Amino acid sequence: MTEENENKKINEITIARVLNAPRERVWKAWTDPEQFMRWWGPKGFTAPVSQIDLRVGGKYLYCMRSPEGKDFWGTGTFQEIVASEKLVMTDSFADEHGQVVPATYYGMSPDIPLEMLIAVTFEELDGGRTRLTLRHSGIKGISAADREGMQQGWTESFDKLAQMLG
Repeated sequence: MTEENENKKINEITIARVLNAPRERVWKAWTDPEQFMRWWGPKGFTAPVSQIDLRVGGKYLYCMRSPEGKDFWGTGTFQEIVASEKLVMTDSFADEHGQVVPATYYGMSPDIPLEMLIAVTFEELDGGRTRLTLRHSGIKGISAADREGMQQGWTESFDKLAQMLG
């Protein structure tokens, strides 16, 4: 592996998942606040709040609630939107008012960057299926444990998404 590829690997998490639902339906699960709340967050978490202003420069704000009842807020700004094909947005922890806060606000590592980047692509496959590919980048410098936690959180969220889509 080249040094450039190794650095890219360290700087991002990439997850691809084939879902048994048409691309339009998967897109809507990401962009419709009501549907988003049904699957967002790791196993055992709920998403009681979701606000999505789906336009370039528009913001999103969500709340993830842990099984213990602790709320974790997140926000970001949409940077690129290609309907039913691609979403690119910043990703930050936030308070309940949508103000960006460091991960330490939630008792997490100070190594987690204040702002990261999420890119999601939606690829239509035969048989009414969709390949969803997520790239969560800008995470260079986080610990292996934090990286594993992010990977697990995304994987469990996608498990819930797959279940919701049937």
